[in-house]
Amino acid sequence: MSTPEEKLMELGLTLPPIRPTWGSYVSCVRTGNLLFTAGQGVDEYHGKLGRDLTTEEGYLAAQQSMLNLLRVVKDEIGELSKVKQFVKILGMVNCTEDFTEHPAVMNGASDLIGKVFGDKGKHGRSAVGMAQLPNNTAIEIEIIIEIED
Repeated sequence: MSTPEEKLMELGLTLPPIRPTWGSYVSCVRTGNLLFTAGQGVDEYHGKLGRDLTTEEGYLAAQQSMLNLLRVVKDEIGELSKVKQFVKILGMVNCTEDFTEHPAVMNGASDLIGKVFGDKGKHGRSAVGMAQLPNNTAIEIEIIIEIED
């Protein structure tokens, strides 16, 4: 049985370095067996979906945002195999007023955790459009996960 880290390598993906916070907050908070992350944007994709970026680029941005989140989780709990269940994902998409493909964009994050975590990756999700996100990032995602003690 492969660990999540090994599955990421099999997919040709690596966890990026931890991104610094840009305000008066921390990257995640643990309460009991739940871990709540702050939102993670991306450094690679900037602009609005529906004008500057395609849905396919948004999908890749969501995947990268999830990799950023997995780095935060790994730094907090030591190894990703301690993830018991993904509970909820909130995806915020920087987009034009008439953009309606938020779910297709967020599939970049959901598909990744499905491939890496299997049934543990099943989750509730919200995908919403935003008028703007910090640093003009294309996407910002936050997660709630249950972890093993």
